[in-house]
Amino acid sequence: MIENGPQLRTVNVIRYVTPLREGGSLPAIAEADDDFLYVLKFRGAGQGVKALIAEIIGGEIARALGLRIPEIVFANLDEMFGMTEPDEEIQDLLKASTGLNLAMHYLSGAITFDAQVTTVDSKLASQIVWLDCLLTNVDRTARNTNMLMWHKELWLIDHGASLYFHHSWTNWEEQAKRPFIQVKDHVLLKQASDLEAVDEAFSKILTDDLIHSICSLIPDDWLLRDAPFETAEEHRQAYAKFLISRISVSEVFVKDAQNARTSLI
Repeated sequence: MIENGPQLRTVNVIRYVTPLREGGSLPAIAEADDDFLYVLKFRGAGQGVKALIAEIIGGEIARALGLRIPEIVFANLDEMFGMTEPDEEIQDLLKASTGLNLAMHYLSGAITFDAQVTTVDSKLASQIVWLDCLLTNVDRTARNTNMLMWHKELWLIDHGASLYFHHSWTNWEEQAKRPFIQVKDHVLLKQASDLEAVDEAFSKILTDDLIHSICSLIPDDWLLRDAPFETAEEHRQAYAKFLISRISVSEVFVKDAQNARTSLI
């Protein structure tokens, strides 16, 4: 692990403010004991801790690459929250999420990115496309961009749909070396004309040590026994191996993205 590598703060949730019902996993705006508002992602929701793991890995890799990501924190949820919530659906979610969850700083006043309104330059577009190819992130389409404009700057949010291989771990070592065919639907693909230059720069930044450091952030509690892994550490190391392997053959997904872009322009 590299010195002064990425670290996540831990906060305690003190007030459930409102659900964000546009999210399939029913995230919420909540207040923490540091007086900040957060978008709270629950371990008891749909994809459970796997979505939270993808959120940590995707978000912290993006941050390491210099992209704008709201601060990610661990968020402790007390069991009392589930006892006082009148909405039964939310009550069940809160009860199932007692303990350590994940949250991102709430960007108050931010608006959803609209490709028809805001033009992204080729370098930034290429950086985001490269990131999503690495992470196999299927959720950055025109229908759901998962990007926000805040103070006239572009911010990336919600990487929970990344690393979709980990829902089964079938042939994961082989999948690491495959192109990302869903890139054809990426909202910024048409503007991504600098993929080769970005590939060269980003591959140098994402060293093996940095990848291991980011994966070390995943709590043992979230890495429960999950076939084919017997220990949390073996499970954690598999994420690192997947990413390191994928970066080593990044020209595969870069070439595929370039081909998909050519068909668009």
